[in-house]
Amino acid sequence: MELADYYRLLGLRTGASYEDIKASYRRLARRYHPDANPTNPEQAQERFIQLTEAYKALSNLVPPAEPAPVKEPPKANSAYRRRPEASPSARPPAAKPPIKVTVTKTAKAASKISGQSTAQSPSIQFQHLSLADQKLKRESYEQLQQLLKQQRFPRAVALTEALAQRLPNDAEIRQWQAITYQRFGRYLIGNRQSEKARVYLKKALRTDPHNKSLWYEVERDFRRIEQIEIY
Repeated sequence: MELADYYRLLGLRTGASYEDIKASYRRLARRYHPDANPTNPEQAQERFIQLTEAYKALSNLVPPAEPAPVKEPPKANSAYRRRPEASPSARPPAAKPPIKVTVTKTAKAASKISGQSTAQSPSIQFQHLSLADQKLKRESYEQLQQLLKQQRFPRAVALTEALAQRLPNDAEIRQWQAITYQRFGRYLIGNRQSEKARVYLKKALRTDPHNKSLWYEVERDFRRIEQIEIY
């Protein structure tokens, strides 16, 4: 099932928040619970299972909103206490500009998927990402590794597509998405599904068209398809 199908099952637009996903699932789960539909329990159960699957998939991709920080109450009689003025030498030093992160663990992780060394991987910057997005990206990569290892390619495709929608300007995520398409295409070739394999191999090239290593792998896959069709 594609990512868009999950949103449609829950009656939500693409990119809905975690709170909207949770609220919609609870409302529909009560409506389609088998106990609430005694006249047609089998159909209700099937719809209930689909809703549960959609909720689990989307809740794994969309993080809950971070709670607002709690402000500490002012200390008693603080207004009547005169604070001593700090001398110039006791003042804290000016804040240093943020350090630019170049190659990180995430860059190494991307190189493992693509089969490239870290020296070939582009520098990664996280200044533009919130803490929630950094956590989402790191956890999504770990989940993607497991899905590819287990050959659960449709789930891996849905994961990378949702991540690309959340962070559309992240070039590294586009690389993950393209490589996932290519891996799925190669898997389909091995299962003699040439037409479907072509679709995902072309998606890979459209997603990351400047990746020379990816082009090389896709060309090899297309040659395999030709050999299969000849024999």
